[in-house]
Amino acid sequence: MLYSLEDHYVETNGLRLHVVQCGPLDGPLVVLLHGFPEFWYGWHRQIPALAAAGYRVWAPDQRGYNLSDKPRAVNAYAVEELVADVIGLLDAAGREQACVVGHDWGGIVAWHLAARHPARLRRVAILNVPHPTVFGRTLRRSGRQRRKSWYALFFQLPWLPEQLARLRNWWAGRKSLTSTSRRGTFSADDLRRYRLAWSQPGAMRSMINWYRAAARRGRSSTQLGRITVPLQLIWGRRDAFLEARMAEESQKYCDQGWLTYFDKATHWVQHEEGTRVNELLLEFFAEAGQGRGNFEA
Repeated sequence: MLYSLEDHYVETNGLRLHVVQCGPLDGPLVVLLHGFPEFWYGWHRQIPALAAAGYRVWAPDQRGYNLSDKPRAVNAYAVEELVADVIGLLDAAGREQACVVGHDWGGIVAWHLAARHPARLRRVAILNVPHPTVFGRTLRRSGRQRRKSWYALFFQLPWLPEQLARLRNWWAGRKSLTSTSRRGTFSADDLRRYRLAWSQPGAMRSMINWYRAAARRGRSSTQLGRITVPLQLIWGRRDAFLEARMAEESQKYCDQGWLTYFDKATHWVQHEEGTRVNELLLEFFAEAGQGRGNFEA
């Protein structure tokens, strides 16, 4: 059955988030958490498939992004606030538990949710983001990873990153997507949608403030314990931003963890391998994961 996309605004944790919803009202809840520099649209290949399978899907613009509220203070983007936003969404939906899927920064939020609120989560799937402790350790020890993470240091500068991002019709943002993904992954229409989201007043500043808030917390933002919730880790090996070996190290922090590599996918695996990612998510939500494998694409 085909379901229409619904635009809603949901009050949570003292602010208002724009949430695209889809699927049967009484279906099990799935919350999709996008990363940088995306917005809810980053899941446009997953939303219809999950809804057609009977799930009620909520895909928010996380705080600071697109049509959601954009508090000015850097501390408003501390990970505790980001986690509280999602717990508030579950409460607003009237659900005790949900499945959560996170990519990039959304994956970091999902790791913290799984560690701090395991009773609220039925399953967690994380795409191309390592366990925060693994990332922190790798960043300290690996010059290669530090070089891949150069932009996070640049984002610590005041005002300059967001000003440069606007140049040449958001050239840097478009380049960050197209140069690190497989050719043709992002269409002209996709890029138009991203430019519109980045152009929302205060959006780019708020998006970058996620990085600034994490840096202010230092090592405390990367210290996290074991994960008891069943967790599926999906990873495109050709990630330009994150070392692939961190996926296996992250799996060791999970009591019930499954890892699937896509050998020819990049950081944008849910775009490049949408059909297979959807199959993995549906299998995982229905059961307890399908083991570990490598997929040629």
